[in-house]
Amino acid sequence: PCRSVLTVACEQTEVLLFDPISSKHIKTLSEAHEDCVNNIRFLDNRLFATCSDDTTIALWDLRKLNTKVCTLHGHTSWVKNIEYDTNTRLLVTSGFDGNVIIWDTNRCTEDGCPHKKFFHTRFLMRMRLTPDCSKMLISTSSGYLLILHDLDLNKSLEVGSYPILRARRTTSSSDITSSGSSGPRAVGSPCHQNDSGPLSEKHMSRSSQREGGSPRNSLEVLTPEVPGERDRGNCITSLQLHPKGWATLLRCSSNTDDQEWTCVYEFQEGAPVRPVSPRCSLRLTHCIEEANVGRGYIKELCFSPDGRMISSPHGFGIRLLGFDVHCSELVDCLPKEASPLKEIRSLYSHNDVVLTTKFSPTHCQIASGCLSGRVSLYQPKF
Repeated sequence: PCRSVLTVACEQTEVLLFDPISSKHIKTLSEAHEDCVNNIRFLDNRLFATCSDDTTIALWDLRKLNTKVCTLHGHTSWVKNIEYDTNTRLLVTSGFDGNVIIWDTNRCTEDGCPHKKFFHTRFLMRMRLTPDCSKMLISTSSGYLLILHDLDLNKSLEVGSYPILRARRTTSSSDITSSGSSGPRAVGSPCHQNDSGPLSEKHMSRSSQREGGSPRNSLEVLTPEVPGERDRGNCITSLQLHPKGWATLLRCSSNTDDQEWTCVYEFQEGAPVRPVSPRCSLRLTHCIEEANVGRGYIKELCFSPDGRMISSPHGFGIRLLGFDVHCSELVDCLPKEASPLKEIRSLYSHNDVVLTTKFSPTHCQIASGCLSGRVSLYQPKF
C-alpha cells in the first residue's frame, strides 16, 4: 500500500520482491509454496498473504521473510483469490473447490488460524469485496455473477439461509424474474441449494421489517450482458472493483474461445420495489474487444487508484483505457447506452503474452508481467 515493495507471484513456487523505485531485486522466496503462486494481497504495509495451487494460504512479514508467519489449511483445491475486510480484520479467500473461506487473522498461531466456510458455489473463478466491504462479488466460469448485498462475514451462508434475488440479464428490466416458488430455476445456476421460494420470501419479509430494507447477505444472481457473446455464453475470468465502489470491471471470454471483452458495469443502488422482487443492480456502461491472444490464460486487469483509467493486458503489452478521451470520472460521462472504452495509450515491452498489470497506489507507475516471466515498469507521460 505504501508502494515500497512490488511483489510478484510466479508459476513455479516462487514469490519475487522488487523495489519499484530503483527496479532492483530485493529477495526471492524460492519455496513460498509447493505449487504455482496465484495471488498476493497486502493486509497492511508489512503483512501480506499469498495463495497457491497447493491449496494453502501463507502469511508473510516483510521484516522477517526467511520464514512464514503461518500457513493456512482449509481449501481442497487451487486457491485463486485473497481479499481482506479492513473493518473486521478478516481474511477472505476463494478457490476452485467453490468455497469462500473466512480466516480470523487476529488469532493466528504458527499452526494456522480459526476459519469457517462462508459460501459455496459451483464454477467459482474470482471473488472480490467492494472498497467499503458492503458487498461480495463472485464471478463464475459459467457466465454468472453473484452479488451478496449488505455483507455480514460473521454469518456463514448455509443452504436455504438467505433469500435469492435473480435477474437473467443486467440490461433489460423485462428479463428480471423473481425467485418465488412459481419462478423456474435458471439452467446451470451456480448455487448448490434449492430455490425454496416461500422460505426465502418469509425470511426476506422478516428482515425487511426489522431493518427497514433488504436483509443481510441477500444474494443476487446475474448474467452480465457481454457484446458479441449473445447466446453463446461466456466465462468471466477476471473481476475488479472501482476504487470508489461505483462499478465493477470484468474480463470475459466466449465459450467458443474466439472473443474476449473488457466490460464496465455501473452499480445501480436502491432497495427492491417489493421485498421479494429482485434488484438488477448492474448496468453495462462501457466495453471494448480485446486481442484474444494467449487463449486459455487468464488476464488480470485493474483500475487506476483514482478510477479514471483501466490498465488491460493486450497481446504482448498493455492498453490504458478511459471512459472518454479526457480520462474523466465515470460519473461524469455515463452514457445512456453502452459505449466503447477509449484507448489512451498502448505500451509494449514484452516478448510474450501479458497476463497481469497493476497501477502503483501512490505514484504514476504501472507494472506488467508476461508469460515468460518478465516484469516491466512504466512511468507513462501524457
